[in-house]
Amino acid sequence: MVSILSLWLPILVSAVFVFVVSTIIHMFLGYHKSDFGKVSNEDEVMEALRRGGIKPGDYFIPHVGSMKAMSSPEYIEKTTAGPVAIMSVMPSGPPNMTKNLTLWFLYSIVVSIMAAYVAGRALGPESAYLEVFRFAGITAFVGYSIGLMQNSIWYGRSWCTTFKSMFDGLLYALVTAGAFGWLWLA
Repeated sequence: MVSILSLWLPILVSAVFVFVVSTIIHMFLGYHKSDFGKVSNEDEVMEALRRGGIKPGDYFIPHVGSMKAMSSPEYIEKTTAGPVAIMSVMPSGPPNMTKNLTLWFLYSIVVSIMAAYVAGRALGPESAYLEVFRFAGITAFVGYSIGLMQNSIWYGRSWCTTFKSMFDGLLYALVTAGAFGWLWLA
């Protein structure tokens, strides 16, 4: 058994590596450009949303208040007429990239701490690179990827978009696993 504190170096290094790989994926590779489509009458839709005074948050349209209401003729009529949408409304103005990137880095540290915990409990101090790689890698993959499928199952997110993000998670898991294998009790 190995303590999390003794794995501080692979935790931090793996988070930095994930941050770099993420930057390369999103700034240079471009395969996420098709993740979100544009509505044809964007200005009209934006104006209608502004008139509605929608505050930042998550919304389901048409909204239903209960499971029983889902079978009401009014709700069925609304869903049949469409559109049916799940949307997240963010605060107006340019995105706060400093905040988003800081939260992403902190999230990467949390995933690496979980990988350190699992690998540290499963392995001893003299463990081989591939053993460490395996435990840290699968834990990181779960942290970065598996939960994403819920968005396609329950919220209608495109499976293609989900699988692209899961592929990103696989890359993040591989660099996390590599950092842990390389720096195990360094």
